[in-house]
Amino acid sequence: MPIRDQLTAAIATALADLGIAEVPESVRLERPAQPEHGDWSSNAALVCAKAAGRRPRDLAAELGDVLVAASLPHVRSVEIAGPGFVNLRLDPGWLDDVLVDVVAAGVESYARFDLGKGERVQVEFVSANPTGPLHVGNGWWGAYGDSVARLLERCGWSVSREYYVNDTGGQIRRLGESLLARRRGDPVPDEGYQGAYVADLARAYDGPDDVLVAGRWAAEKILANIQATCSSIGIVFDEWYSQASIEESGAVAEMVADLESRGLVDREDGALWLRSTKLGDTRDRVLVKSDGDATYLAGDLAYHRDKFIVRGFDRVIDVFGADHHGHVASLFAGVAALGVDPGRLEVKLGQMISLVDGGAAATMSKRAGNFVPLDDLVADIGPDATRLLSLMSSVDQATTLDLSVVRAQSMENPVFYVQYAHARIASIERKGAERGVDRLPIDDADLSVLRHPRELDLLRRLEELPDVVVAACATRAPARVTTWVRGLAGDFHGFYHDCQVLGPDVAPAVTQARLWLVEAARIGFAVALDLLGVHAPESM
Repeated sequence: MPIRDQLTAAIATALADLGIAEVPESVRLERPAQPEHGDWSSNAALVCAKAAGRRPRDLAAELGDVLVAASLPHVRSVEIAGPGFVNLRLDPGWLDDVLVDVVAAGVESYARFDLGKGERVQVEFVSANPTGPLHVGNGWWGAYGDSVARLLERCGWSVSREYYVNDTGGQIRRLGESLLARRRGDPVPDEGYQGAYVADLARAYDGPDDVLVAGRWAAEKILANIQATCSSIGIVFDEWYSQASIEESGAVAEMVADLESRGLVDREDGALWLRSTKLGDTRDRVLVKSDGDATYLAGDLAYHRDKFIVRGFDRVIDVFGADHHGHVASLFAGVAALGVDPGRLEVKLGQMISLVDGGAAATMSKRAGNFVPLDDLVADIGPDATRLLSLMSSVDQATTLDLSVVRAQSMENPVFYVQYAHARIASIERKGAERGVDRLPIDDADLSVLRHPRELDLLRRLEELPDVVVAACATRAPARVTTWVRGLAGDFHGFYHDCQVLGPDVAPAVTQARLWLVEAARIGFAVALDLLGVHAPESM
């Protein structure tokens, strides 16, 4: 049993001995922010004091006495701090158990959970209009959506990744107009699409002079390019869902009829309105305009009705760009209007990404007009760097990326810093094989020799990973995993520098223990980098 579970159970037993049978959920056992405060700290006395009729520090002292008397494994001392925290100091032997647990579980099982119990979750992300190449602005958060899906899968959810293809409406007609104008040699309309990619498409198009036919043909070609771009950074969608299929199937009419049956729509000035103010929106919204055309909201609500009611997803997570901010309230109101608990819908808004190159604004592609294609960024810094860098900060924070730092193969480059640590692990394994040093079974290794501060830091970091994965999944924050793996890289670089693994000056028992520590670190890197969709290289 992990040490945290042992200590949590011991605290619950101690509280029961003190007359507190029910332990509130707010009781926590956590690692202190400051190492000098011990290995673990509990707020149990602070939480339970009022119900127990005691002062927090008095209850903490009593709790500490019971824990000391219990002679818990590895617990060296129990101290009372501040207003009533109970701090526990452990001997380093508890970290030997961590190493055994990591190795026993391996990459497949360490930090894996069944919290979701197979609940079906759909994650929709990227979903850029197929009217031009995927650019950095609308593709940057693709890695975020994919990593959220990976976290959910590792924590026991059944996940479907989906791209909503906006292949209908005015933008497709404008794309067709732009293509046909290029083919004729005429100027592109003011509202049309610029860029050399339109000229390339026009040269390849041999269809009729029909705006909608030309637009849909071009959208299919562009969508194939988007699929390739996503694949280049490890994003593979389970479903490419067509907006046109929603409109052509009558799903919008079905959605409107559903809302009419609930008394939440009516007509005004020839338009059909959703009375979304009744459901918390700031204003009512038009579903069908007076000319009979459905609005974007109508199509989106039909799409979400299909997600929740037709296909039966238990939860839906939409990853949008910040420009969708004004659409969120109406979407939640519309989902509620359809009889779906809006708590089953989550919307994450990705903020803006700015590229600089040595301090100057980056210009990576003259042929693409006024945007930077994601393909160009991937070609410049690589797919791993693209993914890891997009996952270094929270989804709701604007990001500025300096390409000159990323290109540098130095420890200042966070991607190089992390991947180089894994490459060092592989180099140790190669050197061991070259020297004929076999790693003995872990039961035959004396792990008690691992007492150097660098070794203990590495083990403490590995012990944190399960909690990091759970928290990152719960908060939809893969940046927590990025932060953790950067910390692991720092710990491993320090270990590599200060703790020689192989060599005539290293005792065989120490070599064996450190080889197992290196293997545990490899497992930690493999789990975390997989969650981020980043490769773990064997050499750099």
